[in-house]
Amino acid sequence: VQLQASGGGAVQPGGSLRLSCAASGLTPRSGIMGWFRQSPGTEREFVAGIRRSDGATRYLDLVKGRFAISRDNAKNTMYLQMNNLIPEDTAVYYCAAATANYITGYMASNGAYDYWGQGTQVTVSS
Repeated sequence: VQLQASGGGAVQPGGSLRLSCAASGLTPRSGIMGWFRQSPGTEREFVAGIRRSDGATRYLDLVKGRFAISRDNAKNTMYLQMNNLIPEDTAVYYCAAATANYITGYMASNGAYDYWGQGTQVTVSS
């Protein structure tokens, strides 16, 4: 399994970015996928997760209403639409995947995921 994240960049506060995570080797419509982020000196934190079979989602409270996670099972790709970005969103964003169909409550756990992609940098600054 390989995960390829892309779409990061530098934007001003209030701007938008769309991250993509292309997966190869995953069974379509199976398991969960998620986005995590990590900034210097902090631990990796969960941002959003989605169950690939039914689209059930979970979000970090700080991003609710600003970020939207989605998936395109035909393309084996996951997205994170990030709107109204704030400086606190600055981090390296990682995508991850798990083969099990976990409940939404477990999506936020690092330990739920079997595979991780490389990160993509998001910088929000004026």
